Amino acid sequence: MTKEFWRWKEYNWKDESKDWKKAKIITAGVDVGSVSSKAAIMIDGELYAFNLTRTGSDSPKSAQNAIDGAMDGTGLKLDNIQYVVGTGYGRVNIPFAKKAITEIACHARGANHIWGKTVRTVLDMGGQDCKAIKCDERGKVTAFLMNDKCAAGTGRGMEVFADLLSVSIEEMGDLSLTVDQEPEPVSSTCVVFAKSEALGLLRQGWPKEKVIAAYSSAMAHRVVTLLEKIGVEKDFVITGGISKNSGVVKRLENELKIKALPGSDKFDPQLAGAIGGALFAKALIEKSKYKLEFGNWRLENAYKNIS
Repeated sequence: MTKEFWRWKEYNWKDESKDWKKAKIITAGVDVGSVSSKAAIMIDGELYAFNLTRTGSDSPKSAQNAIDGAMDGTGLKLDNIQYVVGTGYGRVNIPFAKKAITEIACHARGANHIWGKTVRTVLDMGGQDCKAIKCDERGKVTAFLMNDKCAAGTGRGMEVFADLLSVSIEEMGDLSLTVDQEPEPVSSTCVVFAKSEALGLLRQGWPKEKVIAAYSSAMAHRVVTLLEKIGVEKDFVITGGISKNSGVVKRLENELKIKALPGSDKFDPQLAGAIGGALFAKALIEKSKYKLEFGNWRLENAYKNIS
């Protein structure tokens, strides 16, 4: 069987210390991206389980696979989840979601939960686009810019290079940092032309790590240009799959002269959108309950006034 160098880790997780049957509010966020699908289940606002898997050609099926993987081994059924918010590229094609919310809003809310209220700039480096997001202390979006014209500077572009160079995508970042001297970035911004340029460099005798370094540098520079347009404020965090690529992140930080806040063992940065969706779902439940309780209070007082 031919090895698929582009294939990244797909996995699920659940918190064995929590009992969802004791929870008052169970919500989920399902983020169907162009490359990966993520589902996060939260109980009373805390992460309980998640799943990270590949997006297929069918968005509804990808969403179902994502939530099924998150529920696997928990005893949970979809009917036990009180509210599901869909987000991401395929958010309008999630049949079991009660509401669709943009990935921009969900990544800001998720980053606020993962890294804390000091986060002001979020860079989401996804499968086929990059988004620069500014938010306030509540995780509410105040401004954003996105680049979705080309796969260069995205996860899909890195997958193409992984297969081209026969290097595991999970090893590319660290390998790119082993160069003795930083090469000039590849000149092409389009991934198709960048691939052709890389082939030319390989024919000239460039080692793989130097080619990866040149492409990583080009990716980082392209994203920095986007961030500079919106203005980077601390604290700064990176979400999405490319946040796990040390070569791109390091070069991006060097060019910005700003360090991104480190991730944690508990939260995978690819889950930011799904977590944000689950938190929005919780807020929508609480808002609905408040309206119901307030409505009942007004009704009771109206009867009192009549009597």
